[in-house]
Amino acid sequence: MKRLFSLIALLAFVAAPAMAQFGATVAVSGDQLIAGGSSNDLSPGALYIYEMGSDGMWAETGSISASAGMAGDRFGRSASISGNWMAVGAPGANSVYFFERMDDGTWAERGALTEDVDGFGGSVLMDGDHMLVAVGGGFRSAGSVHAYMWTEDGWAKKGSLTPEVEEEGGLRGFPSSMALSNGRAAVSSSFANERSGAVWTFKYEGDEWVSDGTADVPYASANAGTGSALMMVDGEYLAVGMPGHDNRMGSVAVFRNQGEGWQFDMRMSPYVSEAGARFGSSLHFANNTAYVGATGNGGMIYAFPVGMDGIQSTSVIAAEGLDSNASFGATMAVGEQVAVIGATGQENRSGVAVPFSVAGDEWVQGNYVYRDPKGYESVTGGMVECEADEAGAFPCKDVNMLSFLDMGDLGADRGIRTNDIWGWEDPETGREYALVGLTNQTSFVDVTDAENPVYLGRLMLTDTARPAVWRDMKVYKDHAYIVADGANQHGMQVFDLRQLRDFDGTPEEFEMTAYYDQIASAHNIVINEETGFAYSVGSSSGGETCGGGLHMIDIREPANPQFAGCFADGNSGRRGTGYSHDAQCVIYRGPDSDYSGREICLGSNETALSISDVTDKSAPTSISIASYPNVAYAHQGWLTEDHRFFYMNDEGDEPQGLVEGTRTLIWDLTDLDEPVLAGEHVATTTETDHNLYIKGDIMYQSNYGAGFRVLDISNRTAPVEIAYFDTSPQGGGGGSWSNYPYFKSGTIVVTGGSNGLFILKKKEIDT
Repeated sequence: MKRLFSLIALLAFVAAPAMAQFGATVAVSGDQLIAGGSSNDLSPGALYIYEMGSDGMWAETGSISASAGMAGDRFGRSASISGNWMAVGAPGANSVYFFERMDDGTWAERGALTEDVDGFGGSVLMDGDHMLVAVGGGFRSAGSVHAYMWTEDGWAKKGSLTPEVEEEGGLRGFPSSMALSNGRAAVSSSFANERSGAVWTFKYEGDEWVSDGTADVPYASANAGTGSALMMVDGEYLAVGMPGHDNRMGSVAVFRNQGEGWQFDMRMSPYVSEAGARFGSSLHFANNTAYVGATGNGGMIYAFPVGMDGIQSTSVIAAEGLDSNASFGATMAVGEQVAVIGATGQENRSGVAVPFSVAGDEWVQGNYVYRDPKGYESVTGGMVECEADEAGAFPCKDVNMLSFLDMGDLGADRGIRTNDIWGWEDPETGREYALVGLTNQTSFVDVTDAENPVYLGRLMLTDTARPAVWRDMKVYKDHAYIVADGANQHGMQVFDLRQLRDFDGTPEEFEMTAYYDQIASAHNIVINEETGFAYSVGSSSGGETCGGGLHMIDIREPANPQFAGCFADGNSGRRGTGYSHDAQCVIYRGPDSDYSGREICLGSNETALSISDVTDKSAPTSISIASYPNVAYAHQGWLTEDHRFFYMNDEGDEPQGLVEGTRTLIWDLTDLDEPVLAGEHVATTTETDHNLYIKGDIMYQSNYGAGFRVLDISNRTAPVEIAYFDTSPQGGGGGSWSNYPYFKSGTIVVTGGSNGLFILKKKEIDT
């Protein structure tokens, strides 16, 4: 192992992950740092150049974009530098652009390579006369890797690097990473083999790339994520990152090729053994040093100087002033005197790039830098009517936009997204308020004058919680009850909404009125306003989880919640614990006289519809469990007002390709003991459905990619879409998570992912 990593690899390839944040793409050229990666479909993408000033501060000194840039080109999702040349991927334009660095430090565009392949340019990697360009794969799909060689006529196509796999779905997520050096290449899928991962190698012979076998890690474990990162040096050494190995402590397997295929040579491990460190998340080689990123627990980088006798020592590079989930080390590029490290989890996963300069034998951290793509701006002061299928920038049909508040006007910090939403009408004043769930807070908006909404303030997450994608809230007797999932010890916040009457014109940082600590994280909170009981569902991370089923809470004294019992039907849920993702609980007034007047809960329990009788909290019982064809993830649903039908969505059937379009399941509950799947509504859209609610003969449905949809269900088993409003027409915003259609005014409030809050009204709405 005497010559391990003895040559310096070319700077600096880092491919952007599927959900790109700033710092997902980084590169070094001389004293310049180049960073980017975050983009949306509202404007052309760009990379940004940073240089250190005389004051020691790093500042943006220029930018790089395509001359033919267009909105949604996603320029900058990947970049690779070889000498004075840089290739930049623009997968939204199916292109790779080429730039040459001039003597004055600027970059001149020298051409582009475009293929008729969606996503071409998702990753790009150059080495000498060879170049690989990838189309990224998804969790359930495979991408592709296209090979090129530089000739006097430009880049010539040299086929593709396509691994041979036997099992179905063996190329899910392919390619996760790529490596290229001296006519040898490696590509990987960290999802393959049930997330154990796989690495395939190739070599250039004659005039084509041929298989060179696989790099099989002898100690690979389940969920290791083998191939999450790859690094090749001199065509002789191949390092394979395995950040999920050994309880996510991580590992790096090193292979050597001396002409007889890739042979396992050694294992690299962090010298501080810490579960969740994710050592091997990224790999880079420069200055005779192997750098290994460990993005867990905030993140750090291990530096392994290499000499003729192998690895000489180990040191650690950390960053100060970053969040605990910053993922420092997710990407990196190192030069002789400067380096740039991506911290893609910083500031609520919006990401930053952290510059370093070399002073003697030390790395000196500079001020971190970032640039966010432009989003939609708030719209207030007058209704934007849906005309000719458009309301301003948003496609629509028979839904007007009364107003729109962007994330900043909701009191959100950088990187924060919306999620669930509910409403409250003040019984004394008649004013209407939107309770907007966000990653780390609940924002309160007065929507009484829906064309001129007023942000009143926010209630932050509890001190013992962490920001999380999921937040849910419901209302009982002028009090809001708020939970969050994946948030550690969040508990249930109780907030007296009557405080909103005292708004003095300055948004307030509110304090919660009461706190319920017998749950930690919870996916949803369900409230039956007739009985005064709340039901935490999907509880986890501590407290009384009730198997993830119904955690029953007496809230008849609104500011004094008390535990009332558990119910979970072990015949449902992915783990057989009765886990309920969401539910609706009512005093039943439907056609089944056996349960008339009983308190019934209908749970969307991942694998099935669960119906239970919770009238007696000390002895709740299961009424029935009902499954259905092509189950992926029973998510949420709502009853018709006569309690005859229950409309339910499945969050996984569309992305898994189990259905032809957005599917809504229609249950006939004439007999609660034997629910009947009376029909399925399959929409023309193929997007994932999320939350739906019913008012009269209208169903209001929020979908991720298709926004807000309105369906006429007067014919219960044959719904017809009659209106819609696309909350993310350019993609990337997350579509709509949820909506609240129950204001007497007819105002409908809709959350729009990272875009903000939409305040809408259906034309000629039935009230």
